[in-house]
Amino acid sequence: MSRLVFPVLLIIFGIVYITLTLNLQKSNIGDPNSPMYFPMLLGILLTVMSCIYFIQEYRKRHLTFKAFSQLFEKATFIRIILTIILAVIYAFIFERLGFLVSTVLFLGAIMFLINGYQRWLQNILVTVIFSGIAWYTFSQLLDVSLP
Repeated sequence: MSRLVFPVLLIIFGIVYITLTLNLQKSNIGDPNSPMYFPMLLGILLTVMSCIYFIQEYRKRHLTFKAFSQLFEKATFIRIILTIILAVIYAFIFERLGFLVSTVLFLGAIMFLINGYQRWLQNILVTVIFSGIAWYTFSQLLDVSLP
C-alpha cells in the first residue's frame, strides 16, 4: 500500500491545482479566460498522468516496495540536501549572472551530482544543449525578457 501514497498525493495536488486555476483573475484584454489555459492544461495533464501512475503502481502492489527505505540511505539523503543547497544558490545567482550562465552552472552541478564524473561528456552536453535551447526558446522565439 505504501507504493500508492505518492500517486494519490499527486492526484490530490492535480485536483487542487485545477481548482486554484479556475480562481485565476480574468484578463481585461482579449479572451478573458486566456490566463488560465496553460495552467489548466498542466493541471489536467498532471491529474491524468497521476491516475495512470496510480494504476501502474496498483498493478505492482504485491511486489516489494523499496523507495521509502532508499530515501533514508545516507547517499540519497546527501544528494537531496545538496540539491536544495544548489537550488538556493541558483536563486541567488540568477539575477546577477543571468539565465544562461546560472542555468548552465546549476544544471551542470545537478547532472554531476546525479550521474557522477564518469559521464562527464554526457553531463556537459545535456547541460549546455538544454540551457541553450531553453534560452533560445524563451528569449528569441517567445520574446520573453530573461535576466
